[in-house]
Amino acid sequence: MRPLHATALAAALLAPALLAAPAVAQKSGGVLKAYHRDNPPSASIHEEATISTDQPFMAVFNNLVVFDQHAKTNSLEHLQPELGTSWAWSEDGTKLTFKLREGVQWHDGKPFTSEDVKCTWDTIAGKREDGWRKNPRKPWYFNLEEVTTNGKYEVTFNLKRPQPSFLAFLSGGFSPVYPCHVDGRTMRAKPIGTGPFKVAEFKQNERIRLVKNENYWKEGRPYLDGIDWTIITARSTRVLAFIAGEFDLTFAQDVSIPLLADVQSKAPDAYCELQASNVHGNLLVNREAPPFDNAEIRRAMMLAIDRKAFVTVLSQGKDTIGGAMLPVPAGVWGAPAEYFDKVPGYGPDIEANRAEGRKIMESLGYGPDNPLRIKVATRNIAIYRDPAVILMDQLSRVHIAGELDTIETGNWYSRLARKDYQVGLNVTGVGIDDPDVNFYENYSCGSQRNYTNYCNREIQDLFDKQSAMSDFEARRKLVWEIDAKLQADGARPIIYHSHAATCWQPYVKGITRATNSIYNNWRMEDAWLDK
Repeated sequence: MRPLHATALAAALLAPALLAAPAVAQKSGGVLKAYHRDNPPSASIHEEATISTDQPFMAVFNNLVVFDQHAKTNSLEHLQPELGTSWAWSEDGTKLTFKLREGVQWHDGKPFTSEDVKCTWDTIAGKREDGWRKNPRKPWYFNLEEVTTNGKYEVTFNLKRPQPSFLAFLSGGFSPVYPCHVDGRTMRAKPIGTGPFKVAEFKQNERIRLVKNENYWKEGRPYLDGIDWTIITARSTRVLAFIAGEFDLTFAQDVSIPLLADVQSKAPDAYCELQASNVHGNLLVNREAPPFDNAEIRRAMMLAIDRKAFVTVLSQGKDTIGGAMLPVPAGVWGAPAEYFDKVPGYGPDIEANRAEGRKIMESLGYGPDNPLRIKVATRNIAIYRDPAVILMDQLSRVHIAGELDTIETGNWYSRLARKDYQVGLNVTGVGIDDPDVNFYENYSCGSQRNYTNYCNREIQDLFDKQSAMSDFEARRKLVWEIDAKLQADGARPIIYHSHAATCWQPYVKGITRATNSIYNNWRMEDAWLDK
């Protein structure tokens, strides 16, 4: 077998020395106090598709391999071994084999083995029933033939064809290894992991309390005795509490641009990092429900959108405009602006676009005195409600009158999966900055996360074509072409890519935020309090 990357193999070989290296300045002890923006639908990372679950509970688990928690970019060049100590590809690129770490225990004392890895991905692939209610990452693994074990400490992922990005899937916050002996119901309420922290309490709508795993396999980690999350649904209230020193850490990129100015003026010593999140606002249209099964109505809605206005209002110009992939420089795969020049709603002449949109609607019998009345569904948190209000105002310019329909987090994703909505303003996070993750999860035919039921077999074939390409530049150019086609089809019109800040007090150390994903840097084993 051949190693994937020299850097990855070197990391694996150096891991024992790194783990044994003594801490120089880090202090052990203390409980980090963080606030949470809303109630997580459950504690089961594999069943959820929201940072509300991923951020607090990533610290409970380990992956086979993880993105370097202190690298500013999540990429295959920045990987660290966890439950997999080394990994190698077969010569034909269809078998990825991991040697597993021995002596690791689950939080309940049972040993970790290769069967746990097999159980996890067999469940994701739909080959094993474990009581999961949702399975949003199943589309990621369309190319996985089977997982095989060779004894207790070796496992192989067998692919149908070469797929260079496959290792990235295993490296993010949404890819923990689950215990084979614990059912889905338990994992939703009080999950068992191998990670640096254990779940002591998960009380819906109130708190999440994690405590140090005293038997963690990585010697000397974690530094903290625990992490306490307090759920506060009003954004201004929780940010003011951070300013007052009641919390050490904000929720991930919860501090909007206007609020950031407030934090910086009232708590000047706090460290705030403003960056892209790989989260984008998008228009969802239930394409199968009348009247939205009419492509002309969908086109009129696209023509109504003024993306620059969203960016100006929501982020004082800091957000960016692009397609499905995160725009450069934060993202690796974002297409140049000219790829979207001919897409309805992207052109600079907004009034001409809207005039065309009104003409379409009037030809269908709608007008200023007879608008198309719709409900605009959105999640009941500020980063969804605010753009939803802007969307309704813009749709009114083409004779579409919207009524806001706010849905609690616990029900939001289930409603979308059931297609129980007319029109929605969604905020979608892309777990890993890679086209396979984004395209197959959000746009492939039959995906649970394809909330509009968009299905274009010709474009699906292009998904497969780019996925198998090893030439980066050629693949990226094809990705740009695919992205432009998705936007032109109105598959899930992207409105803006958001920027916001995460803040922590000056005595909080050992936290690094990645520039191209909000989801993957929350292991928290290196976090410590300098006080």
